[in-house]
Amino acid sequence: MPSIYIINPAAEHASYYGFEVLDEADGGYVSVADLTTATLAGFVPEGWEIRLTDEAISPVDLDAEVDFVAITGKVSQRGRMIALAKGFRARGRTVLIGGPFASLSPQDMRPHADILVTGELEEIADELFADLAAGRWRDQYSGGFADIRKSPLPRWDLYPVDRAQSGALQTTRGCPFNCEFCDVIQYQGRKQRHKDIDQILRELDQLHAVGFRSIFIVDDNFTVHRSWARAVLLELAAWNAARGDERVSFITQASLDIARDTEMLDLCREAGFKMFFMGVETINEASLREAGKRQNLIQPMHQAIDAIVGHGIGVHAGIILGFDHDSVDTFEEMRQFLQDSPLPEVAVGVLTAPQGTDLYRRLEREGRIDGPIWTSAIQGPFATNIVPALMPREDLVARTVELARYCFEPKAFEQRIMNFLAKFPASHLSVPRRTARARDPRSHMLPKILRYISSLGEAEELMARTVLKAGAQKPGALPSILYFLSHYAQSRFYLDMDRGQLATPAILPAPVDA
Repeated sequence: MPSIYIINPAAEHASYYGFEVLDEADGGYVSVADLTTATLAGFVPEGWEIRLTDEAISPVDLDAEVDFVAITGKVSQRGRMIALAKGFRARGRTVLIGGPFASLSPQDMRPHADILVTGELEEIADELFADLAAGRWRDQYSGGFADIRKSPLPRWDLYPVDRAQSGALQTTRGCPFNCEFCDVIQYQGRKQRHKDIDQILRELDQLHAVGFRSIFIVDDNFTVHRSWARAVLLELAAWNAARGDERVSFITQASLDIARDTEMLDLCREAGFKMFFMGVETINEASLREAGKRQNLIQPMHQAIDAIVGHGIGVHAGIILGFDHDSVDTFEEMRQFLQDSPLPEVAVGVLTAPQGTDLYRRLEREGRIDGPIWTSAIQGPFATNIVPALMPREDLVARTVELARYCFEPKAFEQRIMNFLAKFPASHLSVPRRTARARDPRSHMLPKILRYISSLGEAEELMARTVLKAGAQKPGALPSILYFLSHYAQSRFYLDMDRGQLATPAILPAPVDA
């Protein structure tokens, strides 16, 4: 019986998007369950033995007695992918490497894998696993852009779901926009591909059955194909209504141009969406034009954000500094914009140029690329492989760090929460009280999050109490407030760790003894 060990390696650096703030002696937590490893396990034929590890949650077993080791990862995991591959190969295991980074930089990963897998797996899975079982595999398989209706049900039964705040579901791949700095369109394409609605509902049933009551729809731009999104949203609303007191809340990624579509916003809220992650990026219109982010220019940005929050949906904003038109004045302008906005949760970072993007190619022609993307990715969002146009790189990084830390000062964060509550509609009711709280992963994470915030100091504890009390006046906003507080805790953990002021230690992956 063939056996395979599927691994999602630890990132090389804490970030806004991890959940290291909750790490404990018996393991770690993640904000979103890893869909890649669970889906890959779904492709494995019946009869195989399967092990699965998300290293952010539990240690990798380097001495696992398996035939094959499958390692996936993004650029932020590159070093750990290589270290694990080296360790397993030294122990005689056959190592497969795939995923986003391998697809974008195959020449970099090729030396570290016995079998390199690029692109998507749906069209090549049968051939790959048949070759592995027969012991006659090739050294590389290329999947390209696949028909995602062939994607299997993820094996959430193999994943530690109690350690994830939200489940994960993908309904589309690809995005029609052409943002200059985006590498997702390089490995997923610009033509959006869709799963069947029945397929989506089966995955929802599965996620609900294993206990998730918060689900991240991980699509790069869920609402961009309007007619398809409307059809899915109607089905999601009906599915959620049938759950009664066990409804779920949804989070997804979308672009600001949705603010013009009030019908779509209403459908999102009715379906149970509480949050959009959005690339707000910058208020510098010249920079948005230069980056090809024209969907952010369709209407005034403050008007677009207010419209979304006014429909009862929060915005988790990505903010980027370091575009060619950004000057030293941009930082104060951005600070003022954010503090006047209903954007409590902001992920502030420096512009980088991933390999394979239009931005990388342009700056390489201009002689403004300083090293591969992974040299900065391993340092987190406050490092870049770009030589800035209007200021020294050290100045860009220092000012960006200063802005990020300001945003998470208790009073600054509280002000943006209050702005959010002022815009949030009073008419929206709260999510129904759940009768099976023990099955909701957030139920045992929330007290830990609040205790961590209180441990940071009196100002932080007062902030949390103040915003929760204010949120109680608009119960429909409370799920969003709790989301903002959980990400505040992780953001503070990351920012404080970065300046040597940890309140609790993170669990670090064990060294690999090759």
